[in-house]
Amino acid sequence: MWNEKEILDYIKKNLKESRFKHSVSVSKTAIELATIYGQNIEKARIAGLAHDCAKNLADEQLIKMATDHNIELDEVSRQSPQIIHGLVGSIIARDVMEIHDKDILNSIKYHTTGRRDMSILEKIIFISDYIEPLRTFNGKDEVRRLSKVNLDVAVILCLENTIKYVISQKRLLHIDTIYARNYLLSEKSRRKDE
Repeated sequence: MWNEKEILDYIKKNLKESRFKHSVSVSKTAIELATIYGQNIEKARIAGLAHDCAKNLADEQLIKMATDHNIELDEVSRQSPQIIHGLVGSIIARDVMEIHDKDILNSIKYHTTGRRDMSILEKIIFISDYIEPLRTFNGKDEVRRLSKVNLDVAVILCLENTIKYVISQKRLLHIDTIYARNYLLSEKSRRKDE
């Protein structure tokens, strides 16, 4: 597995300056949350740095890389290829950066859409991508506050904000995002009933 310096060199070379800074900020935020939730700090650091490693690839490159790896893309992914930059990023992380930790790879793969039954590290990277300090959109501050108190509630709010935004932009919504929200709401309700 590549070390931090090798990953930093790769993303600095392959991402726009603003995206590079965002990735470093996501990594720092992920370390902060990993500390709060007793997770592996090194995994959080690596996943945060590498999460957007495919972000600046053109749509055609994203689709080609996915299909070259025999990944069948759904209609939403074909019509909105940037939604699969996490999936393609997990391929780059595995094949180029030699990262084989499944939790890190899944954190990269699902950081855009989320999914049902996310691991704690997946939730941390998902949230960190949304709340890192360089982000400037509305709603981030409440999610940031909640993320330090209740990770699941923060992820639900993040998912709901994302869903509202995608709908307001009249863009296609990936089914994994809906599955992620519904799963967390069901789990929250189930825990309340216990």
